[in-house]
Amino acid sequence: MATKAYAAQTADSPLAPFEIERRAPGPKDVKIDILYCGVCHSDLHQARGEWTNTIWPCVPGHEIVGRVSAVGGDVTKFKVGDIAGVGCMVDSCDHCASCDEGLEQYCENGFTGTYNGDNSGSGENTYGGYSDAIVVKEHFALKVTHSEEQLAAVAPLLCAGITTWSPLRHWNVGPGMKVGIVGIGGLGHMGIKLAHALGAHVVAFTTSDNKREAAKQLGADEVVVSKNDEEMQAHVGSFDFILNTVAASHNLDAFLNLLKRDGTMTLVGVPEHPHPSPSVMSMIFKRRSLAGSLIGGIAETQEMLDFCAEKGIVSDIEMIAIQDIEAAYERMLKGDVKYRFVIDSKTLQDA
Repeated sequence: MATKAYAAQTADSPLAPFEIERRAPGPKDVKIDILYCGVCHSDLHQARGEWTNTIWPCVPGHEIVGRVSAVGGDVTKFKVGDIAGVGCMVDSCDHCASCDEGLEQYCENGFTGTYNGDNSGSGENTYGGYSDAIVVKEHFALKVTHSEEQLAAVAPLLCAGITTWSPLRHWNVGPGMKVGIVGIGGLGHMGIKLAHALGAHVVAFTTSDNKREAAKQLGADEVVVSKNDEEMQAHVGSFDFILNTVAASHNLDAFLNLLKRDGTMTLVGVPEHPHPSPSVMSMIFKRRSLAGSLIGGIAETQEMLDFCAEKGIVSDIEMIAIQDIEAAYERMLKGDVKYRFVIDSKTLQDA
């Protein structure tokens, strides 16, 4: 099926109108007419060839919300007219230990990315949500039960939401715990909202004093300016868990030292250059852990969406037209967005 999209043809070319072919829905497929697509920092890295693995042409977008317009004969989870979401994955091997446990993001044979992924072994790449429709296996589509007026702000939950929810749940964040969220951007602002909703005492860390009030409005109980040594020292050895969302190389020891004995800091941001090596002594003497986490499985993504719908949680967004994507990328590089751009897919019709 001919489908309108926006694509980068090379690392140096701006995204521009492009027509792609979507497969006709198979027995277990759903076709989703895309309403909104969030803009993730990964989109920029991939479209500009910064990860050196981009397959051209590249149609980014893995924070997708839309309306089901067709279903295969064996589909049981969706009917035409339902609202559905698609996140970072559209396939996995379905038979390894991780897939068996519902942790498809850790598929031992490699999950298939929503864009720039190997399309079912065909050698062609997958195309993402900067398009007006997508066809996906029923298993990799998510039910969205938020109200219609919230749907644009739901889109970033499919990446920013699940990337922060998965570690918060894995490390059992809840009442009685003191939890730090490092960074108040696309990921961090969701981490604050979710940790607060899970009942933790939330401390937000930022390098900018002018973000204090914004962090409190998101749900932070306290805000620490990480450049202020006195503020940092006041929290040494007091955290049960820290979620570090910062994607720039920085000194991890400054935050590891804030953990209690047996505390964990989990990284979800991937820096362009490696972090300086943390001090082993600090970790050994307090049995502290430094961990990582990757998005989330389909079951926990559905859990997150249901939790957010129940609690009225969405991302803070700025809506853009697809024609403004390059300007949005430049603003994103400067941190000039609170806190996620979302493409209104209707604007593809004018492209």
